[in-house]
Amino acid sequence: MQGENLAAIDLGTNSCRIRITDKNGNVIYREAVTTKLGEGLAENMCFTSEAIERGLKCLTHFAELMKDYEVGHYRAVATASCRMAQNGAAFVQMVEEMSGIKLEVISAEEEAALTLKGAVLNADKTKPYVLVYDLGGGSTEITFASNQTEPQILYTISVPWGARNASEVFDLLEYNADNAAKLANEVKKYTRQFLQNSDYAVHHDECCCLATSSTPLRLLNMVENTGVYSKEYADGLAAPIEKIEQQVQKVFNMSLIDLMQNPYIGESRSSIFVAACVIFKTIYDELQIKTLTASLKGAQEALIEELGQKWQN
Repeated sequence: MQGENLAAIDLGTNSCRIRITDKNGNVIYREAVTTKLGEGLAENMCFTSEAIERGLKCLTHFAELMKDYEVGHYRAVATASCRMAQNGAAFVQMVEEMSGIKLEVISAEEEAALTLKGAVLNADKTKPYVLVYDLGGGSTEITFASNQTEPQILYTISVPWGARNASEVFDLLEYNADNAAKLANEVKKYTRQFLQNSDYAVHHDECCCLATSSTPLRLLNMVENTGVYSKEYADGLAAPIEKIEQQVQKVFNMSLIDLMQNPYIGESRSSIFVAACVIFKTIYDELQIKTLTASLKGAQEALIEELGQKWQN
């Protein structure tokens, strides 16, 4: 590749994102595509042929975008679904053969570190600590860290449940109290381990709590009653948990049709949003969070910063 522009690609279980910037990190183009790569993965831990086709189509498109925007340096990372899928390595090879993009399947620990580095940009700087939880399609990372430009991870844990796999395994297209309780109990195994093994509880009142992914961004738009989903508008917004809880309960009372027609959720997110809210609620309840900040900033910001530093060196 030739050119001075940079690109970060983040392939998750439900969607794939690209961010293209100039060498100084100024955004030139960005796009998110719902690939549903992890759809059906929970059944036999293999990507389906349909999911592979969607993933390849998206990444081939992103490769063309990088040529069009004269990207000289990029990093493409894949997270939970590629870590779990038995045919994940074969998929990564297909991606390189068809698009030229070299995907790195990163560990849960590196995923947490990258997300933290981006999310901390939205942290209340008066607090010495941050809690970040990133609710993905196939896993949820919870991280306790120092609140610095270069934050130090003090403890992190990966919950093997995200919006996509939880919705399928626990049959939560629509809210069902019994199924939701089963999912919540699974998540609690990890939140309680987090509380036991970290010093978060000791520093609870000195901690800024942030949540990344589209779930908090959508819920904050609902809290603000914006009338339309704008992730940019919600980026950095904070709300008391009581107000977020009101919106979560509204989601639990919606039918699948209601979810599809809701301006903050929509058709592409409707089938996984109830499960996402169950996970989201379980974590803020278990960790006794009082105020939560939604963050659009995450792994991509960290990837671009790293690329920029390498380019300048």
